[in-house]
Amino acid sequence: MTEILKNIVQYFNYFILLYFLAIGSIYILLSFLSFFNLKRYLNNQAFKDLKDVFKLKKYKSISLIIPAYNEEAGIYTSILALLQLEYPEYKIIVVNDGSKDQTLNILKEKFNAIEAPYLPFDNIPTEKVNSVYICKNYKNLVIVDKKNGGKADAINVGINISDSDLIIVVDADSIIERDSLLKISYPFVENENVIAVGGTVRIANGCQINKGYVTSVELPKSWLAKFQVVEYIRAFMFGRNGFQIMDGILIISGAFSCFKRSELIKVNGFLKNCIGEDMEIIVRMHRQLRKENPQALISFIPDPVCWTEAPESRKILGLQRKRWQKGTIVSLLLHKQLFFNPRYGLLGMIVFPYFVLFEMLGPIIEAVGYLVFFISLIFGMVSLNFALVLFSAAILYGVVLSLLSVIFEELTFRRYSRLSHLIELFIIAVFENFGYRQLTLWYRFKGTLEYFLGDRKWGHMEKKGFSS
Repeated sequence: MTEILKNIVQYFNYFILLYFLAIGSIYILLSFLSFFNLKRYLNNQAFKDLKDVFKLKKYKSISLIIPAYNEEAGIYTSILALLQLEYPEYKIIVVNDGSKDQTLNILKEKFNAIEAPYLPFDNIPTEKVNSVYICKNYKNLVIVDKKNGGKADAINVGINISDSDLIIVVDADSIIERDSLLKISYPFVENENVIAVGGTVRIANGCQINKGYVTSVELPKSWLAKFQVVEYIRAFMFGRNGFQIMDGILIISGAFSCFKRSELIKVNGFLKNCIGEDMEIIVRMHRQLRKENPQALISFIPDPVCWTEAPESRKILGLQRKRWQKGTIVSLLLHKQLFFNPRYGLLGMIVFPYFVLFEMLGPIIEAVGYLVFFISLIFGMVSLNFALVLFSAAILYGVVLSLLSVIFEELTFRRYSRLSHLIELFIIAVFENFGYRQLTLWYRFKGTLEYFLGDRKWGHMEKKGFSS
């Protein structure tokens, strides 16, 4: 019996080794594919003046929807930034989702808002709208006050009130760069089959911000936030951009995403009371709209940038990562029809199975793998050579991947331009693999357990807001 148990443990360790080798190799391959794709994209964009392009081609009208719940710390700065955007025609719809703080009062006072009658253009079911305000000094700013119903419900209220061609969802604690609307809307002008586009999210902690505009890009002071800078570079620049090559975007960040309004109406808007509504809507659009139009395209472009506030405490980071993990599980289980479904091409045959194995089940596999490995090491059930190989696969692969992400970022967008930034990013890229990655794995593991044990809570996210 002891020999059988030993064999089982050894085979499981071999499986974990193959798992780490597989996920590391996949991400490194995606990084190289993404780098060459980014270079090609930047070369194509280099000679385009989007302002001139929009003079020649009909632009799409835009409504920015900002769902806001207890956002008094940063709502004024965020709206100021949105009012400075460069675009021919856009409106801002701030939806106060029954905030318990001073969010609504700050908006009404700062922007001189007066109540006005309204008539929705569509009827996606939502919680009750209490009142709608227009602003005397800003004709393109609308403030909506509604009964609390969650982020998805607030977005749906904005969709109902909007009559624009495109809907852009922006988190209330985020700042988007002035030319981002020009960039993120261009794919819709260029290709009528585009139904959704995501941009890049970067960490604003540490940056200098003046009147809602990022004037100087700096690294955060908090080490926890610094680790997230490299993590976001890896995820957006070289993760999502890699899946873009396979027409396999399964998530575009809820902090900054753009949709054809008509297509949102077809799928009846965002799913209410859904953890991870940003991923769920994308997977649902793939599943439903690609049946109607096989050419329907969900895209990611790297240069429209949204700056967001990253957690600087382990408590808030843990809540965030558990929520993200629960959202991933919800989205994949709700749309399991895509799993190994050849009708959806590479998305069904490669991308969706990848997310199931490495994103949904990954935290359980990795956590159990670490546990079994250390028990095996203590009881002498694995050799030192095997231990070194597994360590290389689990840790050193991660170091290589993080370093590649920083190098490719420097060779493409170079947002962190000073030499001191680059040196610090290299140090962060190495040390995030010794503690931070394991910490986020633990949060994802807890999120997975909580979900399957019936805890589907969202979790309260405290925010400090941006300081000028």
